[in-house]
Amino acid sequence: MTPSPPLFGTADASYRAAGGIEGIRRLVDDFYRIMDTWEPARTIRQMHREDLTESRDKLACFLSGWLGGPKLFQERYGSISIPMFHASWPIGDAERDAWIGCMAQAIDLQPYAPEFKEYLLRQLRVPAERIVAVQRKTTPERPS
Repeated sequence: MTPSPPLFGTADASYRAAGGIEGIRRLVDDFYRIMDTWEPARTIRQMHREDLTESRDKLACFLSGWLGGPKLFQERYGSISIPMFHASWPIGDAERDAWIGCMAQAIDLQPYAPEFKEYLLRQLRVPAERIVAVQRKTTPERPS
């Protein structure tokens, strides 16, 4: 009988499925390359500095710990609250969808197992939705 693979989301199974930090950095590089060139992402790209070096490192470090690997973000940058970190930018449904769209395309380019690709995108929707929900609570209604 063949042992079943570890379940994604337990211990470092997701981190390993992503190819460790090297695989995560490839994902992040593809993500930002797509953000640079995909028209629906123009608005979210403008929220970043021209030089994406620090953004790339922060996202890769965050994903490392978030996927069960080394807590690189905390080691380099300190603790983070994803919704509060993004509170200074106007993020609504369109921005969330653009971010998820970039990430979906980047994930599709990776040599991940199909099951992990589906799992990862589903899991990334959770913080994306949370950011929008926090924005809705803290931003007063704008007149139409």
